[in-house]
Amino acid sequence: MKIAHVYFNGNLAGHLKERVPKKQYEFTYIETYSGPPISLTLPLEKKSYQFEKFPSFFEGLLPEGIQLEYLLRTLKIDRDDYYGQLLAVGEDTVGSVTVFESK
Repeated sequence: MKIAHVYFNGNLAGHLKERVPKKQYEFTYIETYSGPPISLTLPLEKKSYQFEKFPSFFEGLLPEGIQLEYLLRTLKIDRDDYYGQLLAVGEDTVGSVTVFESK
């Protein structure tokens, strides 16, 4: 299992997990998070979300076009490895959400 820390405006909001080899995903807000939801599609009322494919909110943070091609080529990331792409660009996303690999 791979785990990434998800921050909203610099505050730890939750964790995004990738279960391999099935490629299932789970986003969970941490108990102490009291800020706004990271997305309208991930309200705070529910603390844990399960996904059979890469969550669309996080996919929206990924680069497209020439920036995606550059990322895939320079870091040798598979085109279908959305989780790997997110970790590669997670510190520099557009908006208030940043994602860091758990070490």
